[in-house]
Amino acid sequence: MATKTAVRMSAVDKYFMITERGSNYSREIRGGFATFFAMSYIVVLNPLILGGADSSGDVLGRARVAAMTALVAGVLTIIMGAWAKHPFALATGLGVNAFVAVTVASHPGLSWPDMMGLVVLSGITMFILVLTGFRTAVFNAVPAGLKTAIVVGIGLFIALIGLVNAGFVRRIPDVAGTTVPVGLGFDGKLLGWPTLVFVVGLVLTIALVVRKAKGAILIGIIASTLLANILQAVFNIGPSFDGKTANPEGWSLVVPNFTGLTPPDLSLFGKVSLFGSFSHLGTLAALLLAFSILLSIFFDAMGTMVGLANEAGTVDKDGNIPNVDRVLLVDAFGAIAGGGTSVSSNQIFVESGAGIGEGARTGLASVVTGLLLIVAMFFTPLISLVPFEAVAPALVVVGFMMVSQVGKIDWSDWGIGIPAFLTFTLMPFTYSIANGLGAGFIAYVLIRLFQGRAREIHPLMWAVASAFLIFFGIGPIEQLFGIK
Repeated sequence: MATKTAVRMSAVDKYFMITERGSNYSREIRGGFATFFAMSYIVVLNPLILGGADSSGDVLGRARVAAMTALVAGVLTIIMGAWAKHPFALATGLGVNAFVAVTVASHPGLSWPDMMGLVVLSGITMFILVLTGFRTAVFNAVPAGLKTAIVVGIGLFIALIGLVNAGFVRRIPDVAGTTVPVGLGFDGKLLGWPTLVFVVGLVLTIALVVRKAKGAILIGIIASTLLANILQAVFNIGPSFDGKTANPEGWSLVVPNFTGLTPPDLSLFGKVSLFGSFSHLGTLAALLLAFSILLSIFFDAMGTMVGLANEAGTVDKDGNIPNVDRVLLVDAFGAIAGGGTSVSSNQIFVESGAGIGEGARTGLASVVTGLLLIVAMFFTPLISLVPFEAVAPALVVVGFMMVSQVGKIDWSDWGIGIPAFLTFTLMPFTYSIANGLGAGFIAYVLIRLFQGRAREIHPLMWAVASAFLIFFGIGPIEQLFGIK
């Protein structure tokens, strides 16, 4: 029996290349759990973002969106792990879902199925671009210095997500625009028990990491979660905003509680109209919307993939990522699956860095994360036990790990240095990976042109920079053609 078990274990090890990538089963399982905890908030947050009514008054329903968000993310993450063999988890992409929600709310006559149809069409287009090799070719055309800047930018972005969603850094509302956009805590002060949970979790996680403790990040998340639930039970803290009243001392995204179990409602499957938006908005307006979605998910995924693969150490000496075509195909299918189930485009999640920081290096970690997400579909209320303040410390620590690669950039070459700087500063400052990539790519092409080194620019970089010029100019283009 022991021999058969050993044979099975060695087969799994060989398939996922666990030993080859310097990992072990314990690290992969811990990494899978860490990624799950770090990203599980999306199952609670996505229904809130997509919770509004369309032009006909129809709503998707929070319970239905939550169930489908967990199911689609779980299935895609398992496919990513078992087929592409990388520790990358997928779920509904923040940014695209907000864009979808705002577009539906602001365009009379546009329904949820119509908008999700545009997401599906963008995914199909991206799927074709991967199959033809175009998307991989674009990835290979990016200079090494900019790829490093992408890693640094995602590190800063992850850290800022953690700091902002934990309430340690907050937006400053100011109609007159006379102050900085963000500040420390509330009115320059750290307030509330949730902030204490974050601070305690951050100190604990840093202590465990510098002591090289096994499971440092996962232990930090679990300990912070226990503290959060104790504080909520004792002080009944409540949310930072309950729909009517703001509470600066409340939990930012998820109030730790358990509300009971309900069976998942999967009735949103297939509720999509592929070309409905064209009849309601007109061909040009619909194409511009689809282009915006396509460019965002195209480059968000590429940037995230580069950053996570570099952090995981799975990039070879030539800067290539193993099974990159499979990774991109799964990601493209994520847009199709997300749109087809009304939960918006699914893409590689930056929070996968929490699992990588825990030691995950292979697809086995993603299989663990995916299985946990599918289980969460039946036990969605259990996710509410983990507030964002409990996972934010992990994101800050992982952000540090990724930013440490900034020294690899050749700062003496301004043709790389300036685009790299724009790339990794605009990612967190605009809360968008695609925006940082776009600014960096455009700057690279322009500066190489100014330097008289246009021959060094890969033809695809010209094409990508041109596409981003259109992306950034969508507003004026819509005004020019009278599109609202």
